[in-house]
Amino acid sequence: MGYAVSLSLAMAALWLVLSGHYDSTLLLSIGAGASVFSVFLAWRLHILDEETSPYHKVWRLFLYWPWLWWEVIKTNITIVRTILSPDMVLTPRMVRVKELPRTDMARIIFANSITLTPGTVSVDLDDDEIIVHAVLKEMTNKNDFAAMGARCAKAWGEKGSLS
Repeated sequence: MGYAVSLSLAMAALWLVLSGHYDSTLLLSIGAGASVFSVFLAWRLHILDEETSPYHKVWRLFLYWPWLWWEVIKTNITIVRTILSPDMVLTPRMVRVKELPRTDMARIIFANSITLTPGTVSVDLDDDEIIVHAVLKEMTNKNDFAAMGARCAKAWGEKGSLS
């Protein structure tokens, strides 16, 4: 029931923002009806689940984003120091990160967080690992990746340890 309500509200809000019609009762009714009908179809097709309607989990991401931005700022300072140093020694590495969150969405958040961090890029995401390219050796610490993965899992509402 919660998935249906959150999906209906999200679709109605999207329709309202994209249509720009706020004063016509007829158009607002059509938008609300279309949203409810679409959710009904998703329910009949048995695809109304956490993956179809993740909107009730989004609030946890607001707790994760400040931490991620702080990590981006710290890493950005490290990259700038390296670039501005007279000898500019880069030590590029490719590493395999095995400790991943369990759900697909948390893994995507994890891979995107790695790519958002300056100096690192998620090259490949498989079922059991992420291959990461880093421009500096000190950016390949497995414990740092494990901590970020745990935070991504927590932000998406996973319970327990990483896979």
